[in-house]
Amino acid sequence: MSAFNKFKASVPIAWSPNLYVTLVRGIPGTRRLHRRTLEALRLRKCNRTVMRWNTPTVRGMLQQVKRLIVVETEEMYKARKENEANHRALRPPIVVSHFPASATDSSK
Repeated sequence: MSAFNKFKASVPIAWSPNLYVTLVRGIPGTRRLHRRTLEALRLRKCNRTVMRWNTPTVRGMLQQVKRLIVVETEEMYKARKENEANHRALRPPIVVSHFPASATDSSK
C-alpha cells in the first residue's frame, strides 16, 4: 500500500470547500488531453500540491486524471502536513560520555 493510500485510509473523509490536489505520477507518456487538464489545474511537476475549490467543474477535471493525482480535503492535508512537521522536528541531542565513571571519580 502506498503512503498516500495508507494516509487516506487513516483520516475520515468530510466535505470540504477546498480540495488539495497532488500530482503523484509522471506526465511523460500520458495523453495530450490529460496533459492539458493537468496544465489547467496548474500541476506541472511531480509531488507538487495545489489548492482548488470544490466545484463540479474541478471535480470533473480531477475525475479525468484520477490515476495521476491524489485528492485530499482540507482536514486531510493539514493532518499530513502536521505529521511531516512532527517527523522533521528537531530532537534533543544524544549525549555520550566516553570516559568511564570510575576515571572521573579517581581524579578528584
